[in-house]
Amino acid sequence: MRESACTENPDNSLPSNEEAERFLAEHPDIESVDFLIPDINGVMRGKWGPTEALAKAGYPGINMPLSIFGLDIWGREVESTGIHIDTGDTDGYCRAIPGRINVAPWSPRPSAQVLMSMYTEAGEPCEYDPRNVLKKLMDRFAEKGLRPVTAFELEFYLVDPNVFQRSGRMGKDLGPGPEQQQMYSLSELRGQSELFAEIRAAAIAQGLPIDTIIKEAAPGQFEVNLKHRDDAMAAADDTVLLRRLITESAHKHGLRATFMAKPFLEWPGNGMHVHASILDKDGNNIFAGEAGDMRLQHAAAGLLQTLKDTLLLYIPGFNGYRRLQPGSYAPTRIAWGRNNRSVVVRVPASDDKARRLEHRMSGADANPYFVLAGVLGGMLEGLENGKLPPPPVEGNAYNVPLPQLSDDMDDAIEDFERSDFIRRLFGPELRRIFAEIKREELKAFDNEITPLERSTYL
Repeated sequence: MRESACTENPDNSLPSNEEAERFLAEHPDIESVDFLIPDINGVMRGKWGPTEALAKAGYPGINMPLSIFGLDIWGREVESTGIHIDTGDTDGYCRAIPGRINVAPWSPRPSAQVLMSMYTEAGEPCEYDPRNVLKKLMDRFAEKGLRPVTAFELEFYLVDPNVFQRSGRMGKDLGPGPEQQQMYSLSELRGQSELFAEIRAAAIAQGLPIDTIIKEAAPGQFEVNLKHRDDAMAAADDTVLLRRLITESAHKHGLRATFMAKPFLEWPGNGMHVHASILDKDGNNIFAGEAGDMRLQHAAAGLLQTLKDTLLLYIPGFNGYRRLQPGSYAPTRIAWGRNNRSVVVRVPASDDKARRLEHRMSGADANPYFVLAGVLGGMLEGLENGKLPPPPVEGNAYNVPLPQLSDDMDDAIEDFERSDFIRRLFGPELRRIFAEIKREELKAFDNEITPLERSTYL
């Protein structure tokens, strides 16, 4: 592997190696380190290393191929992206994100983890890294003296991994019968109290701002909410780390936490809702007051206007389109409303100073960096255009005569690929690469013969 000839850190946003030295001094028992980089699907890739490797995590960085962003959901190379062997499969440098060197409490031996971002050999932020897409958008907000405040809500099911893989069911004792959904049940939370206590303790150890944990709308389904942050980059970082934390903690208890968008046809899917408001340079919510409500409507209009362009960001996988069912609390029409959970863009009940938008489109398996880029980019587009949305929907949005979202992944790929909004948000090259990867994934599902087909026609 190549090593950088540089010895100085040219980017003040990166942590110095003193952060790693301080961490190891505070945790002298650490035996190994997981170096983590979220790929284009938000899936954690990376490598294990000895503790001494942590010394170069800030600078020069840990070598990883740039082609890590050309992998499909199964971790396979998508050659049509053109960033694998066609380029010589060049390395970049993964560098630690400040404050993201943490312990990994679930590990059987004392270990640490480091969340990282990708840089090219020349030291430039890699244009394929989803984190850098969001960073460029945050720079646009900063130029206008604006700062988004965001929070994620993350849903998941707990399942028995052996039963789930074999039969598609949850497994014994992981959920009550259909007649006992037990929404918001404290007794169901108590049934997994040891696991959730570990999740909360691990979140505290890693500085993840967990808020509430609730029992959701289906047997075995739960939701963990993160607190609002006025740093969108940190909010997305929190979310990818929270998914890993929940996954690893569940594994320790012999369970699998699945963030699959629609694991059970008869039950609601797993969503990843985003709450977003925007502060001005004085720290005031621009959506507060009468004038603020007009700006909120402009932002909502931008989200509705760009929804078809960004649908692939929110529903990036074949399974996710099964989630878009009437009455399922997953939106199917391009609609907004106040205090209405049947729409895409909801204005939650709140006091004036906390007025915000809730974006309800994303599946829990989506890439949080791309999701925030789509949501905040759409809001900024609406604020810049100054157009009003259609009237807010009252009551059941599934029955209103408004444009319907496609439940076909192929349509979403086409809308994404020809979108000028996405070109401006992503750049033409990353737009092309993401579309190529999604097209290859769709092809794999189209080429699969299902067990139902075999049982029907054999």
